[in-house]
Amino acid sequence: MYASREDIGYDFGDDSKVRSKPIKPNPNIDGGWAWMIVLSSFLVHILIMGSQMALGILNMEWLEEFNQSRGLTAWVSSLSMGITLIVGPFIGLFISMCGCRTTALIGGILNALGWILSAYASNVHYLFLTFGLTAGIGSGMVYLPAVVMVGQYFQKRRALAQGLSTTGTGFGAFLMTALLKYLCTEFGWRNAMFIQGAISLNLCVCGALMRPLSPKDLREKYVVRSESEENRGKALSHSTETVKSNGVLGEETEQKEEAANEEVLGSVQHTETGGKSGSGRSMYGLRLFKTVSQLTVTVRKGFALWYSSYFGAASLFTNRVFVAFIIWALFAYSSFVIPFIHLPEIVKQYNLSRQDNIFPLTSIIAIVHIFGKVILGIISDLPCISTWNVFLMANFTLVTCILTLPLMQTYVGLAVICALIGFSSGYFSLMPVVTEDLVGTKNLANAYGIIICANGISALFGPPFAGWIYDITQKYDFSFYIAGLLYMVGIIFLLIQPCIQKKQPREKSTEEAQV
Repeated sequence: MYASREDIGYDFGDDSKVRSKPIKPNPNIDGGWAWMIVLSSFLVHILIMGSQMALGILNMEWLEEFNQSRGLTAWVSSLSMGITLIVGPFIGLFISMCGCRTTALIGGILNALGWILSAYASNVHYLFLTFGLTAGIGSGMVYLPAVVMVGQYFQKRRALAQGLSTTGTGFGAFLMTALLKYLCTEFGWRNAMFIQGAISLNLCVCGALMRPLSPKDLREKYVVRSESEENRGKALSHSTETVKSNGVLGEETEQKEEAANEEVLGSVQHTETGGKSGSGRSMYGLRLFKTVSQLTVTVRKGFALWYSSYFGAASLFTNRVFVAFIIWALFAYSSFVIPFIHLPEIVKQYNLSRQDNIFPLTSIIAIVHIFGKVILGIISDLPCISTWNVFLMANFTLVTCILTLPLMQTYVGLAVICALIGFSSGYFSLMPVVTEDLVGTKNLANAYGIIICANGISALFGPPFAGWIYDITQKYDFSFYIAGLLYMVGIIFLLIQPCIQKKQPREKSTEEAQV
């Protein structure tokens, strides 16, 4: 249950005055423009994550065009997926300095440029640079702001909002698979990539919709959530308090720095107004100096916030459950990506192309994935249900499906497993919620950047590894078995750390009682 606004106050200073006044929330939080943010994030997931889940179509075209091994060709898709996520921590720095809107606009242009340049590829190595690197970095610069903005605009219905926005991945995988298959058949893969680049320019429109909240609204939302998190997350509270307490203390130093910076800029403005009688050249110099000073202050403040989150006293790595979450992310994502990249080839090997052309297995994953995200989001928002438990149950289901998939050699059997993979992978909508519960709203951008970076490493090495295993054994079976076992190791880390966190306070209390 969430605490009422009247009951919430700050935990330091003279809080009697604060508690006497109810907090007036921004009407755009949990409503109003917040739903436009959900729409923007939904479209971003269609254009970025959906397109990446449809890369199996282009992968087959590249195999025929360049006659390279499956392991080498798979690097093109995995580079694009991996770099999209790996650049997360560095995109967090961009967001700290420029904001989500500017970062997304730049990323939309880079992503479209990567698709268009890839249409002129003469070999696989050219695609590494244009599609893997350029389009991948652009995708990352749009994807992280889209997730962070939904977290900033929602308080009570976070899981549902993230679930609705991330269903774009399922819609996108379904739509982009059909679109790329049609474009490749009618116009060839080069023209298909050129057209897709033009479509990707719509990411700039999505970025323009990411209207930032004022610092005052963010502070009020942080106060409301900090109280509610104590009531909802007892299992995770011990690891979260360290990061939060350091974050509160850090705000005082930030305010002092802001005051000092305002004094410097104010003196420059005073000099500018006082020297109007001077020459136009000196006025231009003063304006230029003021602009550079403001830019320097913004960059320093953004870098300080980014650096302190990773390496300072309030480092996210002091949170043991969060570190276990990172280890899980290093193994998890490849288990979801490998089927999308290699299923078209598996279907061809089993002579199931006729059935797959009627209803592709990747489309089954994509469609059920949509319902999985929404349903798991709704279940997690119920007051009697723990988001963490729902997250773990979905992970157990997915790893079971990955280990079972090689045993299925009929279309019906593969379709059932793919449907289960699609539904259980709906836990992706819970990842921002779980991350926010672990580290708080203030550190969400940097923390989620680390998580998707770990996912990116998983996506980067997963498909090439599966292709390399196939080149050796002429089977994909061992690829799924190894990926599933590594995934299980990550889940075990998630189970162990909360238990350790629970035991530590009990051990301390018993020691104090003995003393």
